Amino acid sequence: MSSPESAAPSARPCTGCGAALPRSLLACPTCGRLVHAEELKRLAADAERAEQHGDLTGALAAWRNTLTLLPTAAVQHQRILVKVQGLSAQVPGATASSHGGPGAFAAPSVGGSGAGAIAGSPPHKSGWKKWLAGLGAVGILLAKFKWVLLFVLAKGKVLLIGLTQAKTFLSMAFALGVYATAFGWRFAAGLVVSIYVHEMGHIAWLRRYGIAATAPMFIPGLGAFVRLKQHPATVGEDARVGLAGPVWGAGAAIVALVIGVGLDHPLFVAIARVGAWINLFNLLPVWQLDGGRAFAALARKQRGIVAGVLWMLALSAGDGMLFLLAVAATFRAVPKGTAPAVGDRGVLVTYLVLIVGLTALMAWGGTPLDQAMTTAPARP
Repeated sequence: MSSPESAAPSARPCTGCGAALPRSLLACPTCGRLVHAEELKRLAADAERAEQHGDLTGALAAWRNTLTLLPTAAVQHQRILVKVQGLSAQVPGATASSHGGPGAFAAPSVGGSGAGAIAGSPPHKSGWKKWLAGLGAVGILLAKFKWVLLFVLAKGKVLLIGLTQAKTFLSMAFALGVYATAFGWRFAAGLVVSIYVHEMGHIAWLRRYGIAATAPMFIPGLGAFVRLKQHPATVGEDARVGLAGPVWGAGAAIVALVIGVGLDHPLFVAIARVGAWINLFNLLPVWQLDGGRAFAALARKQRGIVAGVLWMLALSAGDGMLFLLAVAATFRAVPKGTAPAVGDRGVLVTYLVLIVGLTALMAWGGTPLDQAMTTAPARP
C-alpha cells in the first residue's frame, strides 16, 4: 500500500473574510476560520448518528474524514484522533486481548505480495512427516483464525469488490498473461488468485476500520498493492491491517491444499506451497512489508520472542527464507528505543501463528513446483 493521495491545489475564498486560500490550507491565516467548517459539522453529526446505531465502521469512516479536514495542530484534531483511537479499539479482533485478528496500521501503505516468492520452493518431504506438517498447518490456522473463515462466509462479497474495478480486473488479466508465459495458465491463475485474496484481506480490514483505500492493483513480478487515502490512527491499526493480508493468504493456501489433497491434484498442492511462501515473505519485518508493520506494534521483548521462534523454525526446516526472516527479526529486536514500551499481544500471537502455520504449509507439498506444473493431470 502506498501513501495517501493528495488533492490538486487550487484557490478558494474564505467564507469568513473572503481571502483567497490555497486548497492545501485548512484554516484561514487571516481570520482563523476553518475552511471546511460546514462539512465538519455534517461529518460529526453523521459519526455521532452511526455511533448511536452501533455502526463502528461508519462512525470511524466519518471521524477519519473530519481528521483530513482539520489542521493537525488544532485542538479539535487531537480530540477527534483520541476518539478514533478509542473506537478503533472496539472493533472486533482489534484489541491486544482478542483472538489475534489481523491488524494494525501506522503509515498509509500496505505491502503487496512480492512476486519474488515464485522463485523458490522448499525441499520435498513425504510420508508421515508430510501428513503431520500439513495437518499441523490446517489445524493451527483454522483453530486460530476460525473467526476469519466465518467472516468470509458471512461477507464473502468483499472478495468481489476488486473485480468490479476496471484497474484491478485489467491489471489481474495482464499479470495472468505474464505469469502464464512462464508457468502455464493453470498455475498462473492460482497464483494470481492467491495474491488477490491476500490483498483483499487488507481491504477487508481497512473497510472495517473505516479507512478509505483503492482497490488492489497488480504489477507482474512485484505482486500487488493497495493505495491508502487516509492515515491509520495507531500502529495497532497499521499492524492488523498489514497482517490481514497474510491471514487471508494463508486461508487461500489452505483451500488450495484441501483441493489438491482431495482431488489428488499436485498442481493445487504446488499453488498452496508457493502461496504460503509468498505470504511468509511478506512477513519479513522490514520496510513497508506486512511484517515490518507488525513489528512496529511489538515491544522489544516480543520481537525477541519472534526472533527466537524463527531461529528454531529455520534450524529445524533448513529453509533459506526462514533464515532470512530470523536474521531480520534479530536486527529489529536488538536496538533499544525503537520499539514501543508496551507491545500488542494480539499482533504477537497472530504473527507467531502465521510463521508456524505457513512453515507447516510449505512443508506439506509432495511434488516440487516444476514437476507439479508439468505432470499435473489434465482436467475436463
